[in-house]
Amino acid sequence: MSRSFKGLTWDHPRGKDALLAAAARIDPDRDGFSLDWDLQPLEGFESAPIADLCARYDVVVMDHPHLGEALTHNCLTPWDDLLPAHRLQALASATMGASLKSYQMQGRLWALPLDAATQVMARRADLVPDCPDDWAAVLKMSRQTGKVAVSWAGPHALMSFFSLCVANGDQPGGPDLVRDDTAIAALEILRELLSHAPAGTQRLNPIGLLDAMTSGDEIGLCPLVYGYVTYAAAGRPRRVDFSDAPRGAAGRGSVLGGTGIAMSRRARPVIGLIEHLDWLMSHQAQVSFLPDHSGQPSLRAAWADDGVNQRWGGFYRQTAQTLETAWVRPRFDGYVGFQVCGAEILQEAMAQNRQPRSMLARLRDAWRAASNGAAG
Repeated sequence: MSRSFKGLTWDHPRGKDALLAAAARIDPDRDGFSLDWDLQPLEGFESAPIADLCARYDVVVMDHPHLGEALTHNCLTPWDDLLPAHRLQALASATMGASLKSYQMQGRLWALPLDAATQVMARRADLVPDCPDDWAAVLKMSRQTGKVAVSWAGPHALMSFFSLCVANGDQPGGPDLVRDDTAIAALEILRELLSHAPAGTQRLNPIGLLDAMTSGDEIGLCPLVYGYVTYAAAGRPRRVDFSDAPRGAAGRGSVLGGTGIAMSRRARPVIGLIEHLDWLMSHQAQVSFLPDHSGQPSLRAAWADDGVNQRWGGFYRQTAQTLETAWVRPRFDGYVGFQVCGAEILQEAMAQNRQPRSMLARLRDAWRAASNGAAG
């Protein structure tokens, strides 16, 4: 008798096309199971309570900051119980940067790193011929052209702030979150960029920003935005060139994104389902099937592949350095709420032209409340 399973992913070609195409290859009579995918918007993927999703779905495409919440509610089955140790060890060495490590907690792996992404630089080469390499050059371009946008909507205001802090040598954490000098310098850069940014761009999430870059000529550069390979396709009109994030005093700062495939506790997976999801992490799927279906693989072999890079405008090679060193966000239970709150604090304070020290004080209060009350 065939078993039916329900999965949830996010509604963008990068998040859904490969999963839907792979599921369509399943024959319930032959394979003994079926897998149907539902879709949620990017905002749901970023902020929806993971325990609620796991109560309704067998397979969930998730973001690593939700991991602490998931473990507190005991709503995931670790992949250590589903796949042999040698397979997981092979994936650990084969995936980009901290893509797999970001889904490890308490000595176990809770999601397979299907997709790898981080904040990188997006540029319309026809509008901005010269690619800035550091933040000083980005600021100069912003003043001169008025075509530099900031990823500022939703939680991305906080992500942009964190990336600037990391670029200047300060990884967020501890009771004070970040040092005074690092935070103030980052906030001053963001304030200046926002003052020159094209009108209305502060309200756009990363997909909205990249859509705007490929549908009009108002935005020439976004120095930090989560990379979406579909906008870099060779031959696409108004295509976007992606490159490594700008340099700061300590290097290229960026906050890791990407997605992982998790198995909820409600699922009673058959061998066929486990093998199907594991196949998505195989060399064949990652180097061929996913790129053929708008996916953004996590295996290093795909990021270095000549054919994949040729088809997708060099996206992978041109951003690999940033991804390999991207910073992993906190994952305690309560962090996701802080991420939402912290971004709102920055957005409101910038709109009201508050002083950086005032912004930082409010941000620290929210951070301490979240981290001190962490349940896991």
